[in-house]
Amino acid sequence: MDRIAETFARLRREQRAAFVAYLCAGDPDFDTSLAACRAVIEAGADVLEIGVPFSDPLADGLTNQLAAQRALDGGMTAARVFELVRRLRETSQVPIVFYTYYNLVFSNGVDAYVRAAKEAGVDGILTLDLPPEEAGDVQAACAAHGVKTVFIVAPTTPAARLAVIGAAATGFIYYVSREGVTGVRDQVATNIPEAVAAIKRHTALPVVVGFGISTREQVRQVAGTADGVVVGSALVNVIKAGLADRAAVPARLRAVAQDLVAGTR
Repeated sequence: MDRIAETFARLRREQRAAFVAYLCAGDPDFDTSLAACRAVIEAGADVLEIGVPFSDPLADGLTNQLAAQRALDGGMTAARVFELVRRLRETSQVPIVFYTYYNLVFSNGVDAYVRAAKEAGVDGILTLDLPPEEAGDVQAACAAHGVKTVFIVAPTTPAARLAVIGAAATGFIYYVSREGVTGVRDQVATNIPEAVAAIKRHTALPVVVGFGISTREQVRQVAGTADGVVVGSALVNVIKAGLADRAAVPARLRAVAQDLVAGTR
């Protein structure tokens, strides 16, 4: 079963974009993280992007850096990330994509890591710092175990590389709408329609857009062009704001996520 393809096909029939929710696994502790993930799924997230906590998350802004640090301080490990996915699979079939870094995959053995991810219930892997030209081992492992690959296109990506990236991806393309790192922004980038159109000339896969999207109106703007909209920091900030009362985090997160999801409709 290809949950990613099935989800995007259904959303095309419904004539709306996917809402892709990002949360860091284990932030701020396992139980709160599990409840938070379930809350955004219940709020209507179409795809759950799970950040695998890492000590040097070079693509992440301060909000997500601190989330990763809270998760690591709380005892999150690779094994517990897989356990989190298994627990989510008890109640949901929403597509789950790992947002990770190559060191975490390589250090555990690429084939073994991808196999464990698949067995846990992961549908796709986005390895932030791994360009397709150097991703042969990950691509081979993903093909062997039925895990989809996701690759990034940035505003600075030369047009000549779009075909290479499009050919390497099997799940979807993630367009990073701004230069720099993740984080809340006051406005969305103005060149998104042109960038998405350029990518689509080289792939039939869905194109999702992320980085800097944090309000319902911003989601609505991007959803008019893209196949999916990624929101991360705005959700992670809800967890940060609720550290003193962790039991209340899921309800607060559900309310924020419902408002954002409304932007895709």
